[in-house]
Amino acid sequence: MRRPLPTDAEVREILSRRRTRPAPRPVPRAGKALTPLIKKLDAQFGRGAGALEPRWREIVGDRLARVTRPQKLTKGKGGAPGVLELRVAGAAALLVQHQSEDILARVNLFLGAGSVDRLRIAQGPVAPLKDAAARPKRAAKPAPLPAQAEADLAASIAAAPEELRAALARLGRAALSRADLSRRDGQD
Repeated sequence: MRRPLPTDAEVREILSRRRTRPAPRPVPRAGKALTPLIKKLDAQFGRGAGALEPRWREIVGDRLARVTRPQKLTKGKGGAPGVLELRVAGAAALLVQHQSEDILARVNLFLGAGSVDRLRIAQGPVAPLKDAAARPKRAAKPAPLPAQAEADLAASIAAAPEELRAALARLGRAALSRADLSRRDGQD
């Protein structure tokens, strides 16, 4: 037999007698809850992509370091080798793909054998490295030599072939001006 539904008045009376609780909040996702702990442990024990960034130029070389950045290092489950994600500037992706075995060997040398077994290439803009090695600056033009030194230099290279004379003159001026600077520094 069907049970009759309560009337509106009965519904209000039933609800006024019961205490209702607010719906419980959903449980946070495990990944979100564990992120601070994982970051702390990774900083303490792990060597992720953050450890690669400061030494990236040493690991892959200057040419590849200009067009690539380590983005993310995903560790494999159960001790399996992981995947290194690289951010690569545009057309250099093909170059990186062809050199992937060499890059993997160098990264494994840095992180430890069997740490990474695959590269994932993500194309996009690559910012310059923070600790970019300063390129050697060209020396400023040396100060002109005294007339006597210039004449001696011209006499010493007179017998040289024509195509070498200009280069030898520049080299001689640079050497003589350095020698002059070192003599002056020694007198001070």
